[in-house]
Amino acid sequence: MREEILFSEEKIAQRVKELGKEIENDFEDGFVIISLLRGSFIFAADLVRNINKKVEIDFLTTSSYENEECSSGDVKFLSNLRTDIRGRDVLIVDDILDTGNTLKCVKDKLISMNPKSIKSVVMLNKPSRRQVDIDADYVGFTIDDLFIVGYGLNYGDFYRNIPYIYSYIED
Repeated sequence: MREEILFSEEKIAQRVKELGKEIENDFEDGFVIISLLRGSFIFAADLVRNINKKVEIDFLTTSSYENEECSSGDVKFLSNLRTDIRGRDVLIVDDILDTGNTLKCVKDKLISMNPKSIKSVVMLNKPSRRQVDIDADYVGFTIDDLFIVGYGLNYGDFYRNIPYIYSYIED
């Protein structure tokens, strides 16, 4: 097996900059960014540095993979928001939209908190694995059904620190 880089550090940086501008144009000042931990922390940090608007940042910790390559489909909330989002515009930031279970559960939970609006952005979209009817409003890259790591995406507790996104390919 060999490592195959799908998205280089430079390509990721360029796309995150583009996403930041799209989001900046679509939102008013004073919106809330909610990063889903732990996978999206690197993406969220890079993204907010590319948005020149007044934003508040909060975090939700969810879990559905539990050190496996595939989502269990059972989304657990391991933390709660500290920010009151009632009547406010919200942007959910996640690393990957795979089965859709996490994003749907998070969105449903946030809707119950009565925000003005909710949009979502994901670094990676894997539509071939979708189990629920949900799409992100903004997508960095769309990929095939590959197991990928790097740029916040992990396997077990490792590889989040790799500055590019890669997969293992059998020779």
